[in-house]
This record gives sequence, C-alpha cells and structure tokens, in this order.
Amino acid sequence: MPSSALQTRTPIPTAARPFDVAVVIPTLLRATLDRAVRSVYAQTFPGTIQVLVGVDVRRGDPGVLDALAACAPGHCALTVFDPGYSTSARHGGVHPSGDGGALRTILSYAAHSRLVTYLDDDNWWGPEHLGTLARAAEGRGWAYSLRWFVDRATGRPLCVDRWESVGPDAGCYRDRFGGWVDPNCLLIDKSVCEPVLRLWSVPLPGDKLRLTGDRHVFADLRTRGPGGATGRATVFYTLSPEDVMYPQRLEWVAGGS
Repeated sequence: MPSSALQTRTPIPTAARPFDVAVVIPTLLRATLDRAVRSVYAQTFPGTIQVLVGVDVRRGDPGVLDALAACAPGHCALTVFDPGYSTSARHGGVHPSGDGGALRTILSYAAHSRLVTYLDDDNWWGPEHLGTLARAAEGRGWAYSLRWFVDRATGRPLCVDRWESVGPDAGCYRDRFGGWVDPNCLLIDKSVCEPVLRLWSVPLPGDKLRLTGDRHVFADLRTRGPGGATGRATVFYTLSPEDVMYPQRLEWVAGGS
C-alpha cells in the first residue's frame, strides 16, 4: 500500500453523523496488530466504532491493513494514517514523544467521535471493554478500566494489575504522580477534555526516555473532575522484557497470581 495521509479504508456506517466511539491505535505494523484490531471488531458495544490506525514505522507487512479492512464488520470503519515518515524524534521525526510521536494527538483530533479510546498494537481488549467504559463515562469527562498482565510468549493472562494502572490516588504511582492509568484503559470525552489531547506528544520534563506523555495526560485529567471507573479488568496488557518495569511486574505477578 502506498503512503497516504488519512484514508478510511472501509464504508462509513453513518457518514452524516459522528461515530459513537473511536479507537486510536499507533502501530509499528507488528504481527500482533491483527489481534488488537480484531478485538475491537469483537466488541459487544451496541454503537458504531471508528478504528484509527496510525503508522509510526513500518516494521511489518502493511498488507495486514488491507486484510483488516476486508473483514471489518458493518458497524466499524477502519481509518489509516500513514504519512510515510515517523512523527517521533526516536525515529527521525520532530516530536519528542518516544512512543508514537504525535500520532495519538493527531488521531484523537481526527476521530469522528467525541469519545476516544486508545489501544497499543501488542495488546487487546475483552468484548465488553468499550461498552463498560462508555457507561462509566456518562456525565464525566473521562473513564478508565483495569487491566490484566499477559505473558508475551504464551499470550496467557497472568493476573489482574492491582499495583500500577489502578486510577487516581492509588497504586505505586500515588505519591509521585497521584496515581496513573494505562492509555489502553482510558476513554476521553474530547468535548470536555480537549486541551489534554496535545499532551500525548509531550513527555514530562526531565524524562530522558521521552515515554511519559501518558503521565502528562493523566495529570491533566485529574484536574478535570473524577473519572468514571468500570472496576473491571477488560484490557490485556502484554508484558515486555524490554520495559524497565518488567522485573517489578514479574514480582507482582509472582505474589499476586
């Protein structure tokens, strides 16, 4: 597939009005992208869903996008952003964020929905994820779920994360950041919290790895009123040995599974 700006690769179910929810997926075109997107297609959410896939660097087969477009159910539309270059300084771009550059920001604004969610290409969701999040967000500017830790080699869920991505004023980041929520667990109503969207591409000051845009987003969301909590672990988060938190997460799993 040639590089493109922003292309909707499938028929749009309701072009005259916004989608009920949008899903933003930054990707390196890893093989796991197929599983991630199919988990969105399998949602029991009763409304329309726009899936926005943003290509950071092509490290896999772009043909997966054609295959995913071909199998999209009628209530879902697949929109692809592939500019032919990375927006991240990590890969030669100009935006400092090391985990996707400006992709989450760009696609959050491009989303044809006021409700925006986020999914990494190596993770996936349980079928009830979007439905429970949307209900939790009613009357609020944002909402969040819990997550499972998953073994990368086997794809086996190990235990629910009770230590890290557990919401405001809780968990191991309570004192340092006032808590935290993994982007994969978040829903943001951009009609209420629009100023937060640019922060996806802005790491916290002093972050040499430039991977803390999500902390920046969470810190801002906390100032915009309490988020709705589903209380359910509907995100399946793959543990990466390359992550600096990997040893600590293994300790949590060993003690809590």
